[in-house]
Amino acid sequence: MTELTEHTPYDLVGVGIGPFNLSLAALSDGAPDLRTLFLDAKPKFSWHPGLLMEGTTLQVPFLADLVTMVDPTSPWSYLNYLRSHDRMFPFFFSERFHIPRREYDHYCRWVAERLPSCRFDAEVTAVAWDEAADAFAVTHRAADGTQTKVLTRQLVLGVGTLPTVPEPLRPLLTGEHAGRVLHSADYRTHRAALAGLDDVTVIGAGQSGAEVALDLLRHQDGQGEGGPFVRWLARTTAFAPMEYSKIGLEHFTPDYIRYFRALPEERREQLVREQWQLYKGVSEETLGEIHDELYERTIGGTEPRAALHPGVRIEAAAPDGDGYLLTCRHTQQDAPFEIRTSAVVAATGYAPARPAFLDTMTDLVDWDVKGRYQIDGEYRVALDPRVTGTLYVQNAEMHTHGVGAPDLTLGAWRAATILNAVAGKTVLPVPDRAAWTTFGAPHPSVPAPAIPGVAPAGAHR
Repeated sequence: MTELTEHTPYDLVGVGIGPFNLSLAALSDGAPDLRTLFLDAKPKFSWHPGLLMEGTTLQVPFLADLVTMVDPTSPWSYLNYLRSHDRMFPFFFSERFHIPRREYDHYCRWVAERLPSCRFDAEVTAVAWDEAADAFAVTHRAADGTQTKVLTRQLVLGVGTLPTVPEPLRPLLTGEHAGRVLHSADYRTHRAALAGLDDVTVIGAGQSGAEVALDLLRHQDGQGEGGPFVRWLARTTAFAPMEYSKIGLEHFTPDYIRYFRALPEERREQLVREQWQLYKGVSEETLGEIHDELYERTIGGTEPRAALHPGVRIEAAAPDGDGYLLTCRHTQQDAPFEIRTSAVVAATGYAPARPAFLDTMTDLVDWDVKGRYQIDGEYRVALDPRVTGTLYVQNAEMHTHGVGAPDLTLGAWRAATILNAVAGKTVLPVPDRAAWTTFGAPHPSVPAPAIPGVAPAGAHR
């Protein structure tokens, strides 16, 4: 096995090239006196390939691309991507604000392939603090077995999140059940086979669950006879639309992050649970399309080959002949019931996971009582004082920064915040205030707003 060592330390190495670290790579491109490297195990950029179905759109406007929210003049903007592909006029005439997911994936790949700092086929296998070099030592391996060690003064983890499934389904994810019990992250791979089954159950009330249910419905013919019976289950009490009001979206601003960070930990965790519609709901458009499909299938009194069940918890799952038996409970009625189905697609979200390559750093990270990173306002992870380098994370901070952590809206802002911290100066200015809403009690020095028709206290008439 060939082993290589790069002795000159980088200013910043990023592990993982998803949209968030790609944003940091794009914004740092051309930054004076900043040497960066971004590593990813994949052979090329790909973003949720299992969910890139035709007709699905990004849930944020195109302005929430890799760079525009902090640097609209960047050559790595989505608009410049369109110009480079002679698509500016078609995009203009389409009057789109939310772009196709497949095009967002292609846009990110276009950026990643052109940034010299992005290196694919580079699986990071170990990260350690090298006291002699006063730097992090990052070892990565190529597909041909070649190992390379690089040094960096600062490190940013953008390794993404891993799919999660309900505990009763986990034993059925592999072996003979693979492809029949799966996470929605793998849906596109098994899409054709699932469409040919008699009955498919989709679990999860978020956007992914809605898109999978809609796609399966569209595999039925005009009379709803072909294709599978589609069953959509969810723990939430309703299939609810995502919060998308103009004021509601101010939860995805730096202002709300500052407010959220100042709250006690117990209150922060309660808020994340309560605010599920801010990041786990379904777009109104997708809900409308599902309703339209069901409406079409009931013309002339035909019963739809579909069922929607909110407020349901999966308690057990087991093989049953050619399919599966799900033991469920309606939580509000506390009523148990069973479902027999040919396949199960769990659109049950993702969660941060501690990467194995950090095992060599475990004793040097100051974990909180629940084993999570402790993260400051500039996305630095608390480390042992012996480590003089800096570790940053992206999309692993919902517990400290709130519901905006996984949202693309804040991606460029967070990347610019990290870039400024890495450089030790303002490379890209970021807004101090971005919301009309005052989160929390007003400061005593701020005068109360005037009420029309009511004189202020102490005023003479």
